Amino acid sequence: MAEKEEGMSFWDHLDALRVVLFRVVGIWLVLTILFFIIMPSIFDTVILGPCHRDFIFYQWIRDFSSSMNIEDDFLAINQNIELQNINLTAPFLIRCSTSFMLAVIVTVPFLLWEVWKFVQPALYPHEQKGIKKAMLLGSGMFFIGVSIGYFVVFPITLRFLANYELSTSIVTMLSLNSYMDNFMMLVICMGLAFELPLVTWLLSLIGLLKRSMLRKYRRHAIVAIVVLAAIITPTSDPFTLSIVSLPLCLLYELSIFLVKKD
Repeated sequence: MAEKEEGMSFWDHLDALRVVLFRVVGIWLVLTILFFIIMPSIFDTVILGPCHRDFIFYQWIRDFSSSMNIEDDFLAINQNIELQNINLTAPFLIRCSTSFMLAVIVTVPFLLWEVWKFVQPALYPHEQKGIKKAMLLGSGMFFIGVSIGYFVVFPITLRFLANYELSTSIVTMLSLNSYMDNFMMLVICMGLAFELPLVTWLLSLIGLLKRSMLRKYRRHAIVAIVVLAAIITPTSDPFTLSIVSLPLCLLYELSIFLVKKD
């Protein structure tokens, strides 16, 4: 990263940005190759984990329903889910794309650190302290969101949709492509959703958001969050809806706390 200098030209900034991009792409390439090599073991134990009945979240659900004396086929989760592949090139392409997406996910702290180093020379000392905290918060919240998406949101969605019947004449066969599309979408979307406090805090710094505005539209936001949770996990029970919507509501409240006072 270029050292902090006064009077840097546009081309100097562009060159510094080019160096940052090369470093980010380089680490992505190295990690993508590494994940590609070890992908079979990662795929069986991690990616396909929610397909197995002994997945940690399913064990917790069974223990919870047993302690509450709740008998329900959905909560029992006593079957493994089998995937089918009907596309000749799908296994190879999915191995490539999954390796790349894992590389992007695990390098989020590195990416934010590179962004921090790039913008640091243009900030005042008091701004540097705030932005640095924001980058640390952003990294942590992203991984918390990804974890909730992987351990909670996706398993619930998978089990509901895999066992949903439109007609007894239709046999549901879950394809590998469909599984991976939904897996990546839900896990990454939950990670991005947990960036809400960071985004609102940054918007408040530039004067686009105020605490009074977030408080004023709190009810509207809660309704929108519940609707979003219903779309992400289309189950009818309040338990599932609460698991998804409650963290998002807490994130909204955290955003109100982080936004500076009017």
